[in-house]
Amino acid sequence: MAGNVKNMGLASLDDLFKSEQERQQDTHERILNIPVGEIYPYARQPYSIKRPTPDLVRLMDSIEQVGVAEPLIVRPRTEGGYEIISGHRRQFAAKMAGLETLPVIVRDMDDDAATILMVDSNLQREHISPSERAFAYKMKMDAMKRTAGRPPKENPRQVVGNFETADLIGKESGESGRQVQRFIRLTNLIPELLDMVDEKKVSFNPAVELSYLSPEQQQEMIKAMMVSAGDPIKYADIHSSYWQQYLAGFGRLSK
Repeated sequence: MAGNVKNMGLASLDDLFKSEQERQQDTHERILNIPVGEIYPYARQPYSIKRPTPDLVRLMDSIEQVGVAEPLIVRPRTEGGYEIISGHRRQFAAKMAGLETLPVIVRDMDDDAATILMVDSNLQREHISPSERAFAYKMKMDAMKRTAGRPPKENPRQVVGNFETADLIGKESGESGRQVQRFIRLTNLIPELLDMVDEKKVSFNPAVELSYLSPEQQQEMIKAMMVSAGDPIKYADIHSSYWQQYLAGFGRLSK
């Protein structure tokens, strides 16, 4: 018994004085410095960097001064190199700063686990567009469904434990399950309308209603708006009664 206590005490002391690198080795994770050219974006990630946002500029300034403080999380690619799961913005900022290598943690992950981690690591960003959030929620929901199994036919919303998938995603993201579902509806918009939502030319609620129209009807809607508004730059700022008028014409009344 005394020997066991002594061994426990020694183990605790050993753990106390371990370096971070040794701890990561114990958990089969190590920080490696990988050439930037060997690191690729996650193939299905919905996030994009269209222009420098204030938080991205701050990140670029920080990396120029002190380097990349938090390692990227990547996984090996079958075709060689590594795929980013978490750290797309850090990679972009590091490239802008001229870094040749990046600190990474390599993990072996299947597609669903990688998707969930990729979504979760980006949803808390300061600036995220409605389309990015919409496709991120959809990707996470699809991954969770595949992980937990399909729902019964009588229950069209996937259940994970005691929580419906949308409610669980919302709880983790600070939104209601209903709002998560409404964001996912935006993935049914044609690219032209989705761009208008991101550019704040079409507000969120009308956009959700428009998502119930077929792609052909959405194209007709755009043509009608351009004719009525005259200037395609202005048609996005039309108030809700305008949308209700056209939605009614397509058999879809705003709720």
